[in-house]
Amino acid sequence: MIRYTLKCDNAHEFDGWFASAAAFDTQAASGQVTCSLCGSANVQKTLMAPAVRATRRDSDAPTAPRPDPTDASATTDAGPTAPPAAAKPLSAPQNAMETAFAQLRKHIESSSENVGSDFAKQARAMHEGSAPERAIHGEAKLDDARALLEDGVPIMPLPFATRKLN
Repeated sequence: MIRYTLKCDNAHEFDGWFASAAAFDTQAASGQVTCSLCGSANVQKTLMAPAVRATRRDSDAPTAPRPDPTDASATTDAGPTAPPAAAKPLSAPQNAMETAFAQLRKHIESSSENVGSDFAKQARAMHEGSAPERAIHGEAKLDDARALLEDGVPIMPLPFATRKLN
């Protein structure tokens, strides 16, 4: 298996795993390699450093101690080292797209009612006029969602899982 760092014509970078270099070339030529963010099929390999494993002899050799990044007295040839950047918690949005999804989720959850697994029943009742219309969100089995769409009930999947009702 080969891992390539790929870049689309919109400058989005992502990784792809391929059985061989020829497999990448074949899939890219047939338009099967697309950007995971925008869907563009104009994808190129980017420069990347090879993964080199240390040999047993290299790993047995003594190594110099690594500097402590929290040590304020640590210096390099260029002067004092900068403290490491504070990492965002994994629960916080890491980029603009995750921020947009978080805002969308907040808007949907604040402006609609979570009916949980009762979604298909509630949506059908509103469509048939036996329940008052209101904004709802929840969960539906694939077969139930397909039946709603076939019956003309206007529904759409959300790009995130709904929070459980507790």
